[in-house]
Amino acid sequence: MNKKLFLKKTSLLCIALLAGFAIIHAQESENTPIPLEVVKIIKTSPVKSQARTGTCWSFAATSFIETELLRMGKPEFDLSEMFFSRHAYESKADLYVRYHGMANFGSGGQAHDVMNVVRKYGFVTEDSYHGIMYGSETHNHRELNTVLHAYLDGVLKAGQLTPVWKKAFSALLDTYFGELPATAQVKGEGLSPVEFASSLGFNPDDYIEISSYKHHPYYSGFLLEVPDNWSNDLYYNIPLDEFMQVIQHALKNGYSVCWDGDVSDKGLSGRKGLGIVPEKDWSDMSDEENEQAFTQLIDEKIVSEDQRQKVFDNFSATDDHLMHLTGLYKADNGNYYYLTKNSHGKDRYDWGGFLYMSDAYIRLNTMAIMIHKDALPKEIAKKLGL
Repeated sequence: MNKKLFLKKTSLLCIALLAGFAIIHAQESENTPIPLEVVKIIKTSPVKSQARTGTCWSFAATSFIETELLRMGKPEFDLSEMFFSRHAYESKADLYVRYHGMANFGSGGQAHDVMNVVRKYGFVTEDSYHGIMYGSETHNHRELNTVLHAYLDGVLKAGQLTPVWKKAFSALLDTYFGELPATAQVKGEGLSPVEFASSLGFNPDDYIEISSYKHHPYYSGFLLEVPDNWSNDLYYNIPLDEFMQVIQHALKNGYSVCWDGDVSDKGLSGRKGLGIVPEKDWSDMSDEENEQAFTQLIDEKIVSEDQRQKVFDNFSATDDHLMHLTGLYKADNGNYYYLTKNSHGKDRYDWGGFLYMSDAYIRLNTMAIMIHKDALPKEIAKKLGL
């Protein structure tokens, strides 16, 4: 082929590919509640549904692990959320009984609960452990939670414990979840859950949780006082501006972020696909302004450490949901918006199972995050001794 003709065709092909790439990203940008420009999109696994369970913590952290494996160059896996949930129930039950019913026992949890299970028991694929043995196509833990709580309260009410109460509790879990698999089939090979996790090079000790609250010293570990931190795990505490710097730095460098926070704030709407903190108080807004807040780019509050601390102290912001940050967008006014993968299924709303939380919403309503320790900016890692 003539060299000039070859170069011309090659140039045209490159232009076509770049144009196609631009169109793809333009479509992504157009499919947002308000006009936003893509900064970084991180490859992740498909959206799933926690259905009628309180296991958002397991779904968010499982999505986080699946995404980490992709970042590490591993194949895409569909891991079992119920494997983590079932193991966590046993640990919660032991603590609940040891504290004579004064510890938290329920379906809720934190991101570290999944890592604690991985550390001890590994993980398995969804095909190896669906965790549904009660004649339903989707997860439903309403009866399960009632039965488990009633059983444990009955054990405590009986007084002196017998040596078989744990065996009976485990049998209840087997009835609803199914017996735990001894092996996971991966590419035709039977591996134990621990061997499976180890074969992929996944190390739960590479992950840390971070928060930002003024009632504890910065740059030290502290116990986050939320009921679902039933295991009393510790979090690193850093100033709010650095907290936001960590999230942005992680996403820009290809690390996703497991997010724990409040979704009951009026500024978050899954249906409208947006989480915001308008500069004007909701109570002072007209119906028209209220509607426009979710369809137009508006000015938002500048959230300070004091405001963040206030909503934590007065329970305006509570620990009620975990999700997964898998991308970063930017608006024309320079504000960041965080692509947030939810666990309510991809068809519930118009955004494929995702929503977009603003910088102000993240600053105000985030309880904590989990990240790979390498996602920390070097100067912050140094302050934390990592």
